[in-house]
Amino acid sequence: MIKTEKLKKSFGSTLAVDIDDLSIKDNEILGLAGNNGAGKTTFLRLMLDLIKPDTGKVLSKGIPVYQSDHWKKYTGSYIDQNFLIDFLTPTEYFEFIGFLSGVDKKELKARLKKFDSFSRGELGYPGKYIRELSEGNKQKTGIVGAMISNPEVLILDEPFNSLDPSSQISLKNILSEYRQETNSTIIISSHNLQHISEICTRIVVMEKGKIIMDLPGNEDNIRKIEFYFKAQI
Repeated sequence: MIKTEKLKKSFGSTLAVDIDDLSIKDNEILGLAGNNGAGKTTFLRLMLDLIKPDTGKVLSKGIPVYQSDHWKKYTGSYIDQNFLIDFLTPTEYFEFIGFLSGVDKKELKARLKKFDSFSRGELGYPGKYIRELSEGNKQKTGIVGAMISNPEVLILDEPFNSLDPSSQISLKNILSEYRQETNSTIIISSHNLQHISEICTRIVVMEKGKIIMDLPGNEDNIRKIEFYFKAQI
């Protein structure tokens, strides 16, 4: 589904991403783990053609993302609040995304219903703009918006940030069920190893832009990853 080839990105003298070869398959939940500055967000931005690589490329279904917009039709993403249109209400925002994705209002309502346990009725206040929402509800709005089109590829950067414990659990259930129902590829980054270990089928650990571990998401490998981070303390 997604593949990198000799991908590099630097900011000044700092090498942010240096990934020679990585293939992400269909029906995986890939977790990106790493300390601050490991290059996780930069890597996700390269996948979404938000920044250009210095060398190399990211391919989606075999085509470089910078060459064509083909990948936008089947990719949903939420990186940060810059993805939101904060002068809209959440309802207006979802309707706008639905319109762009060719989802009629009846179908949109049905799709949003699946997120009731996650949103907990906190995104439908009449007249309340996204800019007036709490940080947690902005995060929920971005995540729901990314999933409205039922994407084949879903990319989320630190999706558990700002969410309360109940919403974190609900989101993990939603992501796991979504992969099982659609065979979609889900890529998430998180500082929280517990969240990653509970839902990811594969875990990639990054350090200073490089991949230092690429392991199936099982208990033995989680312990290996925990040991690696503990050794840095």
